[in-house]
Amino acid sequence: MSGRPAVTGAGDPRAQSRAAVQREPGNAFAWILLADAEVEAGDARACIAAARRALQLAPGHPEALARLGRAQWMLGRHADAAASLREAARHAPRHVGIAVWLAHVLEDTGEAEAANEAYARAHALMPDSAGIAAYLLAWRRRLCDWRGLDALSAQVRAAVAAGEPAIEPFAFLSEDASPAEQLRCARLRAAGLARAVRPLPPPPSRAPGPLRLGFMSNGFGAHPTGLLTVAFFEALRAQPDVEAHLFALADDDGSTIAHRLRAVARWHDLAGMHHARAAQGVRAASIDVLFDLRGWGGGGRPEVLAMRPAPVQVNWLAYPGTSGAPWIDHVVADRFVLPEALAPHFSEQVAWLPRCFQPSDTSRALPAPPARDGCGLPDDATVLCCFNNSYKLNPASVARLLAVLRGAPGSVLWLLSGPGGSDARLRDVARAAGVDPARLVFMAKQPHPDYMARLQLADLFLDTHPYNAHTTASDALWAGCPVLTCPGDTFASRVAGSLNHHLGLHEMNVDSDEAFVARAIGLAQDADARSALRRRLADARAHSGLFDMAGFARDFAALAHGLAASAAPRPGA
Repeated sequence: MSGRPAVTGAGDPRAQSRAAVQREPGNAFAWILLADAEVEAGDARACIAAARRALQLAPGHPEALARLGRAQWMLGRHADAAASLREAARHAPRHVGIAVWLAHVLEDTGEAEAANEAYARAHALMPDSAGIAAYLLAWRRRLCDWRGLDALSAQVRAAVAAGEPAIEPFAFLSEDASPAEQLRCARLRAAGLARAVRPLPPPPSRAPGPLRLGFMSNGFGAHPTGLLTVAFFEALRAQPDVEAHLFALADDDGSTIAHRLRAVARWHDLAGMHHARAAQGVRAASIDVLFDLRGWGGGGRPEVLAMRPAPVQVNWLAYPGTSGAPWIDHVVADRFVLPEALAPHFSEQVAWLPRCFQPSDTSRALPAPPARDGCGLPDDATVLCCFNNSYKLNPASVARLLAVLRGAPGSVLWLLSGPGGSDARLRDVARAAGVDPARLVFMAKQPHPDYMARLQLADLFLDTHPYNAHTTASDALWAGCPVLTCPGDTFASRVAGSLNHHLGLHEMNVDSDEAFVARAIGLAQDADARSALRRRLADARAHSGLFDMAGFARDFAALAHGLAASAAPRPGA
């Protein structure tokens, strides 16, 4: 095989790499570098073509196989990606990057424990890498595999303190970190991207017309984002002088939610587009205010936002923290979830709604609940539930839940079944804490209507910390199940508290673990108190502003007009 090609000149790495393969078309490494440039630009299909050419020239080359697998993963071809990366790992068993990408893909193919092993292998190969430690830490949290958790968390937090940009801000929300640490983590991540991305020129002025609001997400379907926003978008259509545009980063999933969204907003398909083309697609729609409904979460496209396709860009709803990004001007919040004391730890200017920042699908009918025995629930038990994702079930939160079970002998804890061996690990933790593991009941993931039907069987929802229930809390309240939470100091730890606050259920927001356990035990042992609480919740659901989507749409439209008026760039942005 020929050696590393000469790549000269400045500017677009793709242009440089394309020039290199024209000069040396028989150089496999030149094609690998082109594949790398294409995938970094978000063009998965071009990456695959370049990687396949490299493999024709150098069969089995692990670097080419790795790029092929990464691009297949980007296109959702997870089984193909796993096969490519497994082959790459076979050829290069000590290649850290290949082990990490294989682990990423194994997450999506459902091979949870194999992903855990791949992350652990990568960390063993490079134990000083905080970025790999963060991947292993996040996945072990998801699997409730708490081996070495404190050491991994300390390594990750130390890396943020030292200014290392390798830590994913979304995963960092699960650490027991301060708002200042969260801001530093996000800023470090954003700074590297800002240096690598060239913004578009300022948009031209456009003809007068309705205010054009863009919303970008990979969740416009049967996804928490779609579930939260669909009734809001339906209500927003009734607002004068506002036009909603949805920029979908994932393919239409064919769900009822996606169908409803397409009916009430202009749909723009950005799935699979490279970053620059996606940004041009937003620019072509002449959007006045662009809302990022993904942020640093998986499946987001911060590279597109960094190109500044809209004059005003806003962090809202899906990422419960600061973006730390110079290309995001505002964050939408309410004064409970983001009080003024927290605002200095946000890079964005705060745009406060006069109501809870989180909408909900208030058009949902509640199906009749199934029989308890069909769900594995005893007929005579108090059903305490926590349907948060498994990565939120950290040791401290689980210890709090188990303390409630010990103090309320006639109760069971109903949990969402997690990936891999997470359920068995939680049962082992319960046994070690003196709680019969049979009192933990696990529910497999259900279609949303079936999930909402089951939620009505729960007597009380017990929240986690520091990352608490968000969409899940809204679902529980809509189903008539009260939520007990302990609001913290960060946005991610205050969402359930905001929902309770706006319902007027202030006593369901407690200020310590001790108060949480005492309140939960008291309610678990007092059926009359639970019934009275459920009646208050039902009345608040009907009459408070939390589930008033017509009012939410009016307030949101007014806020958006104010944001559009702030289009002059901020200093330093």
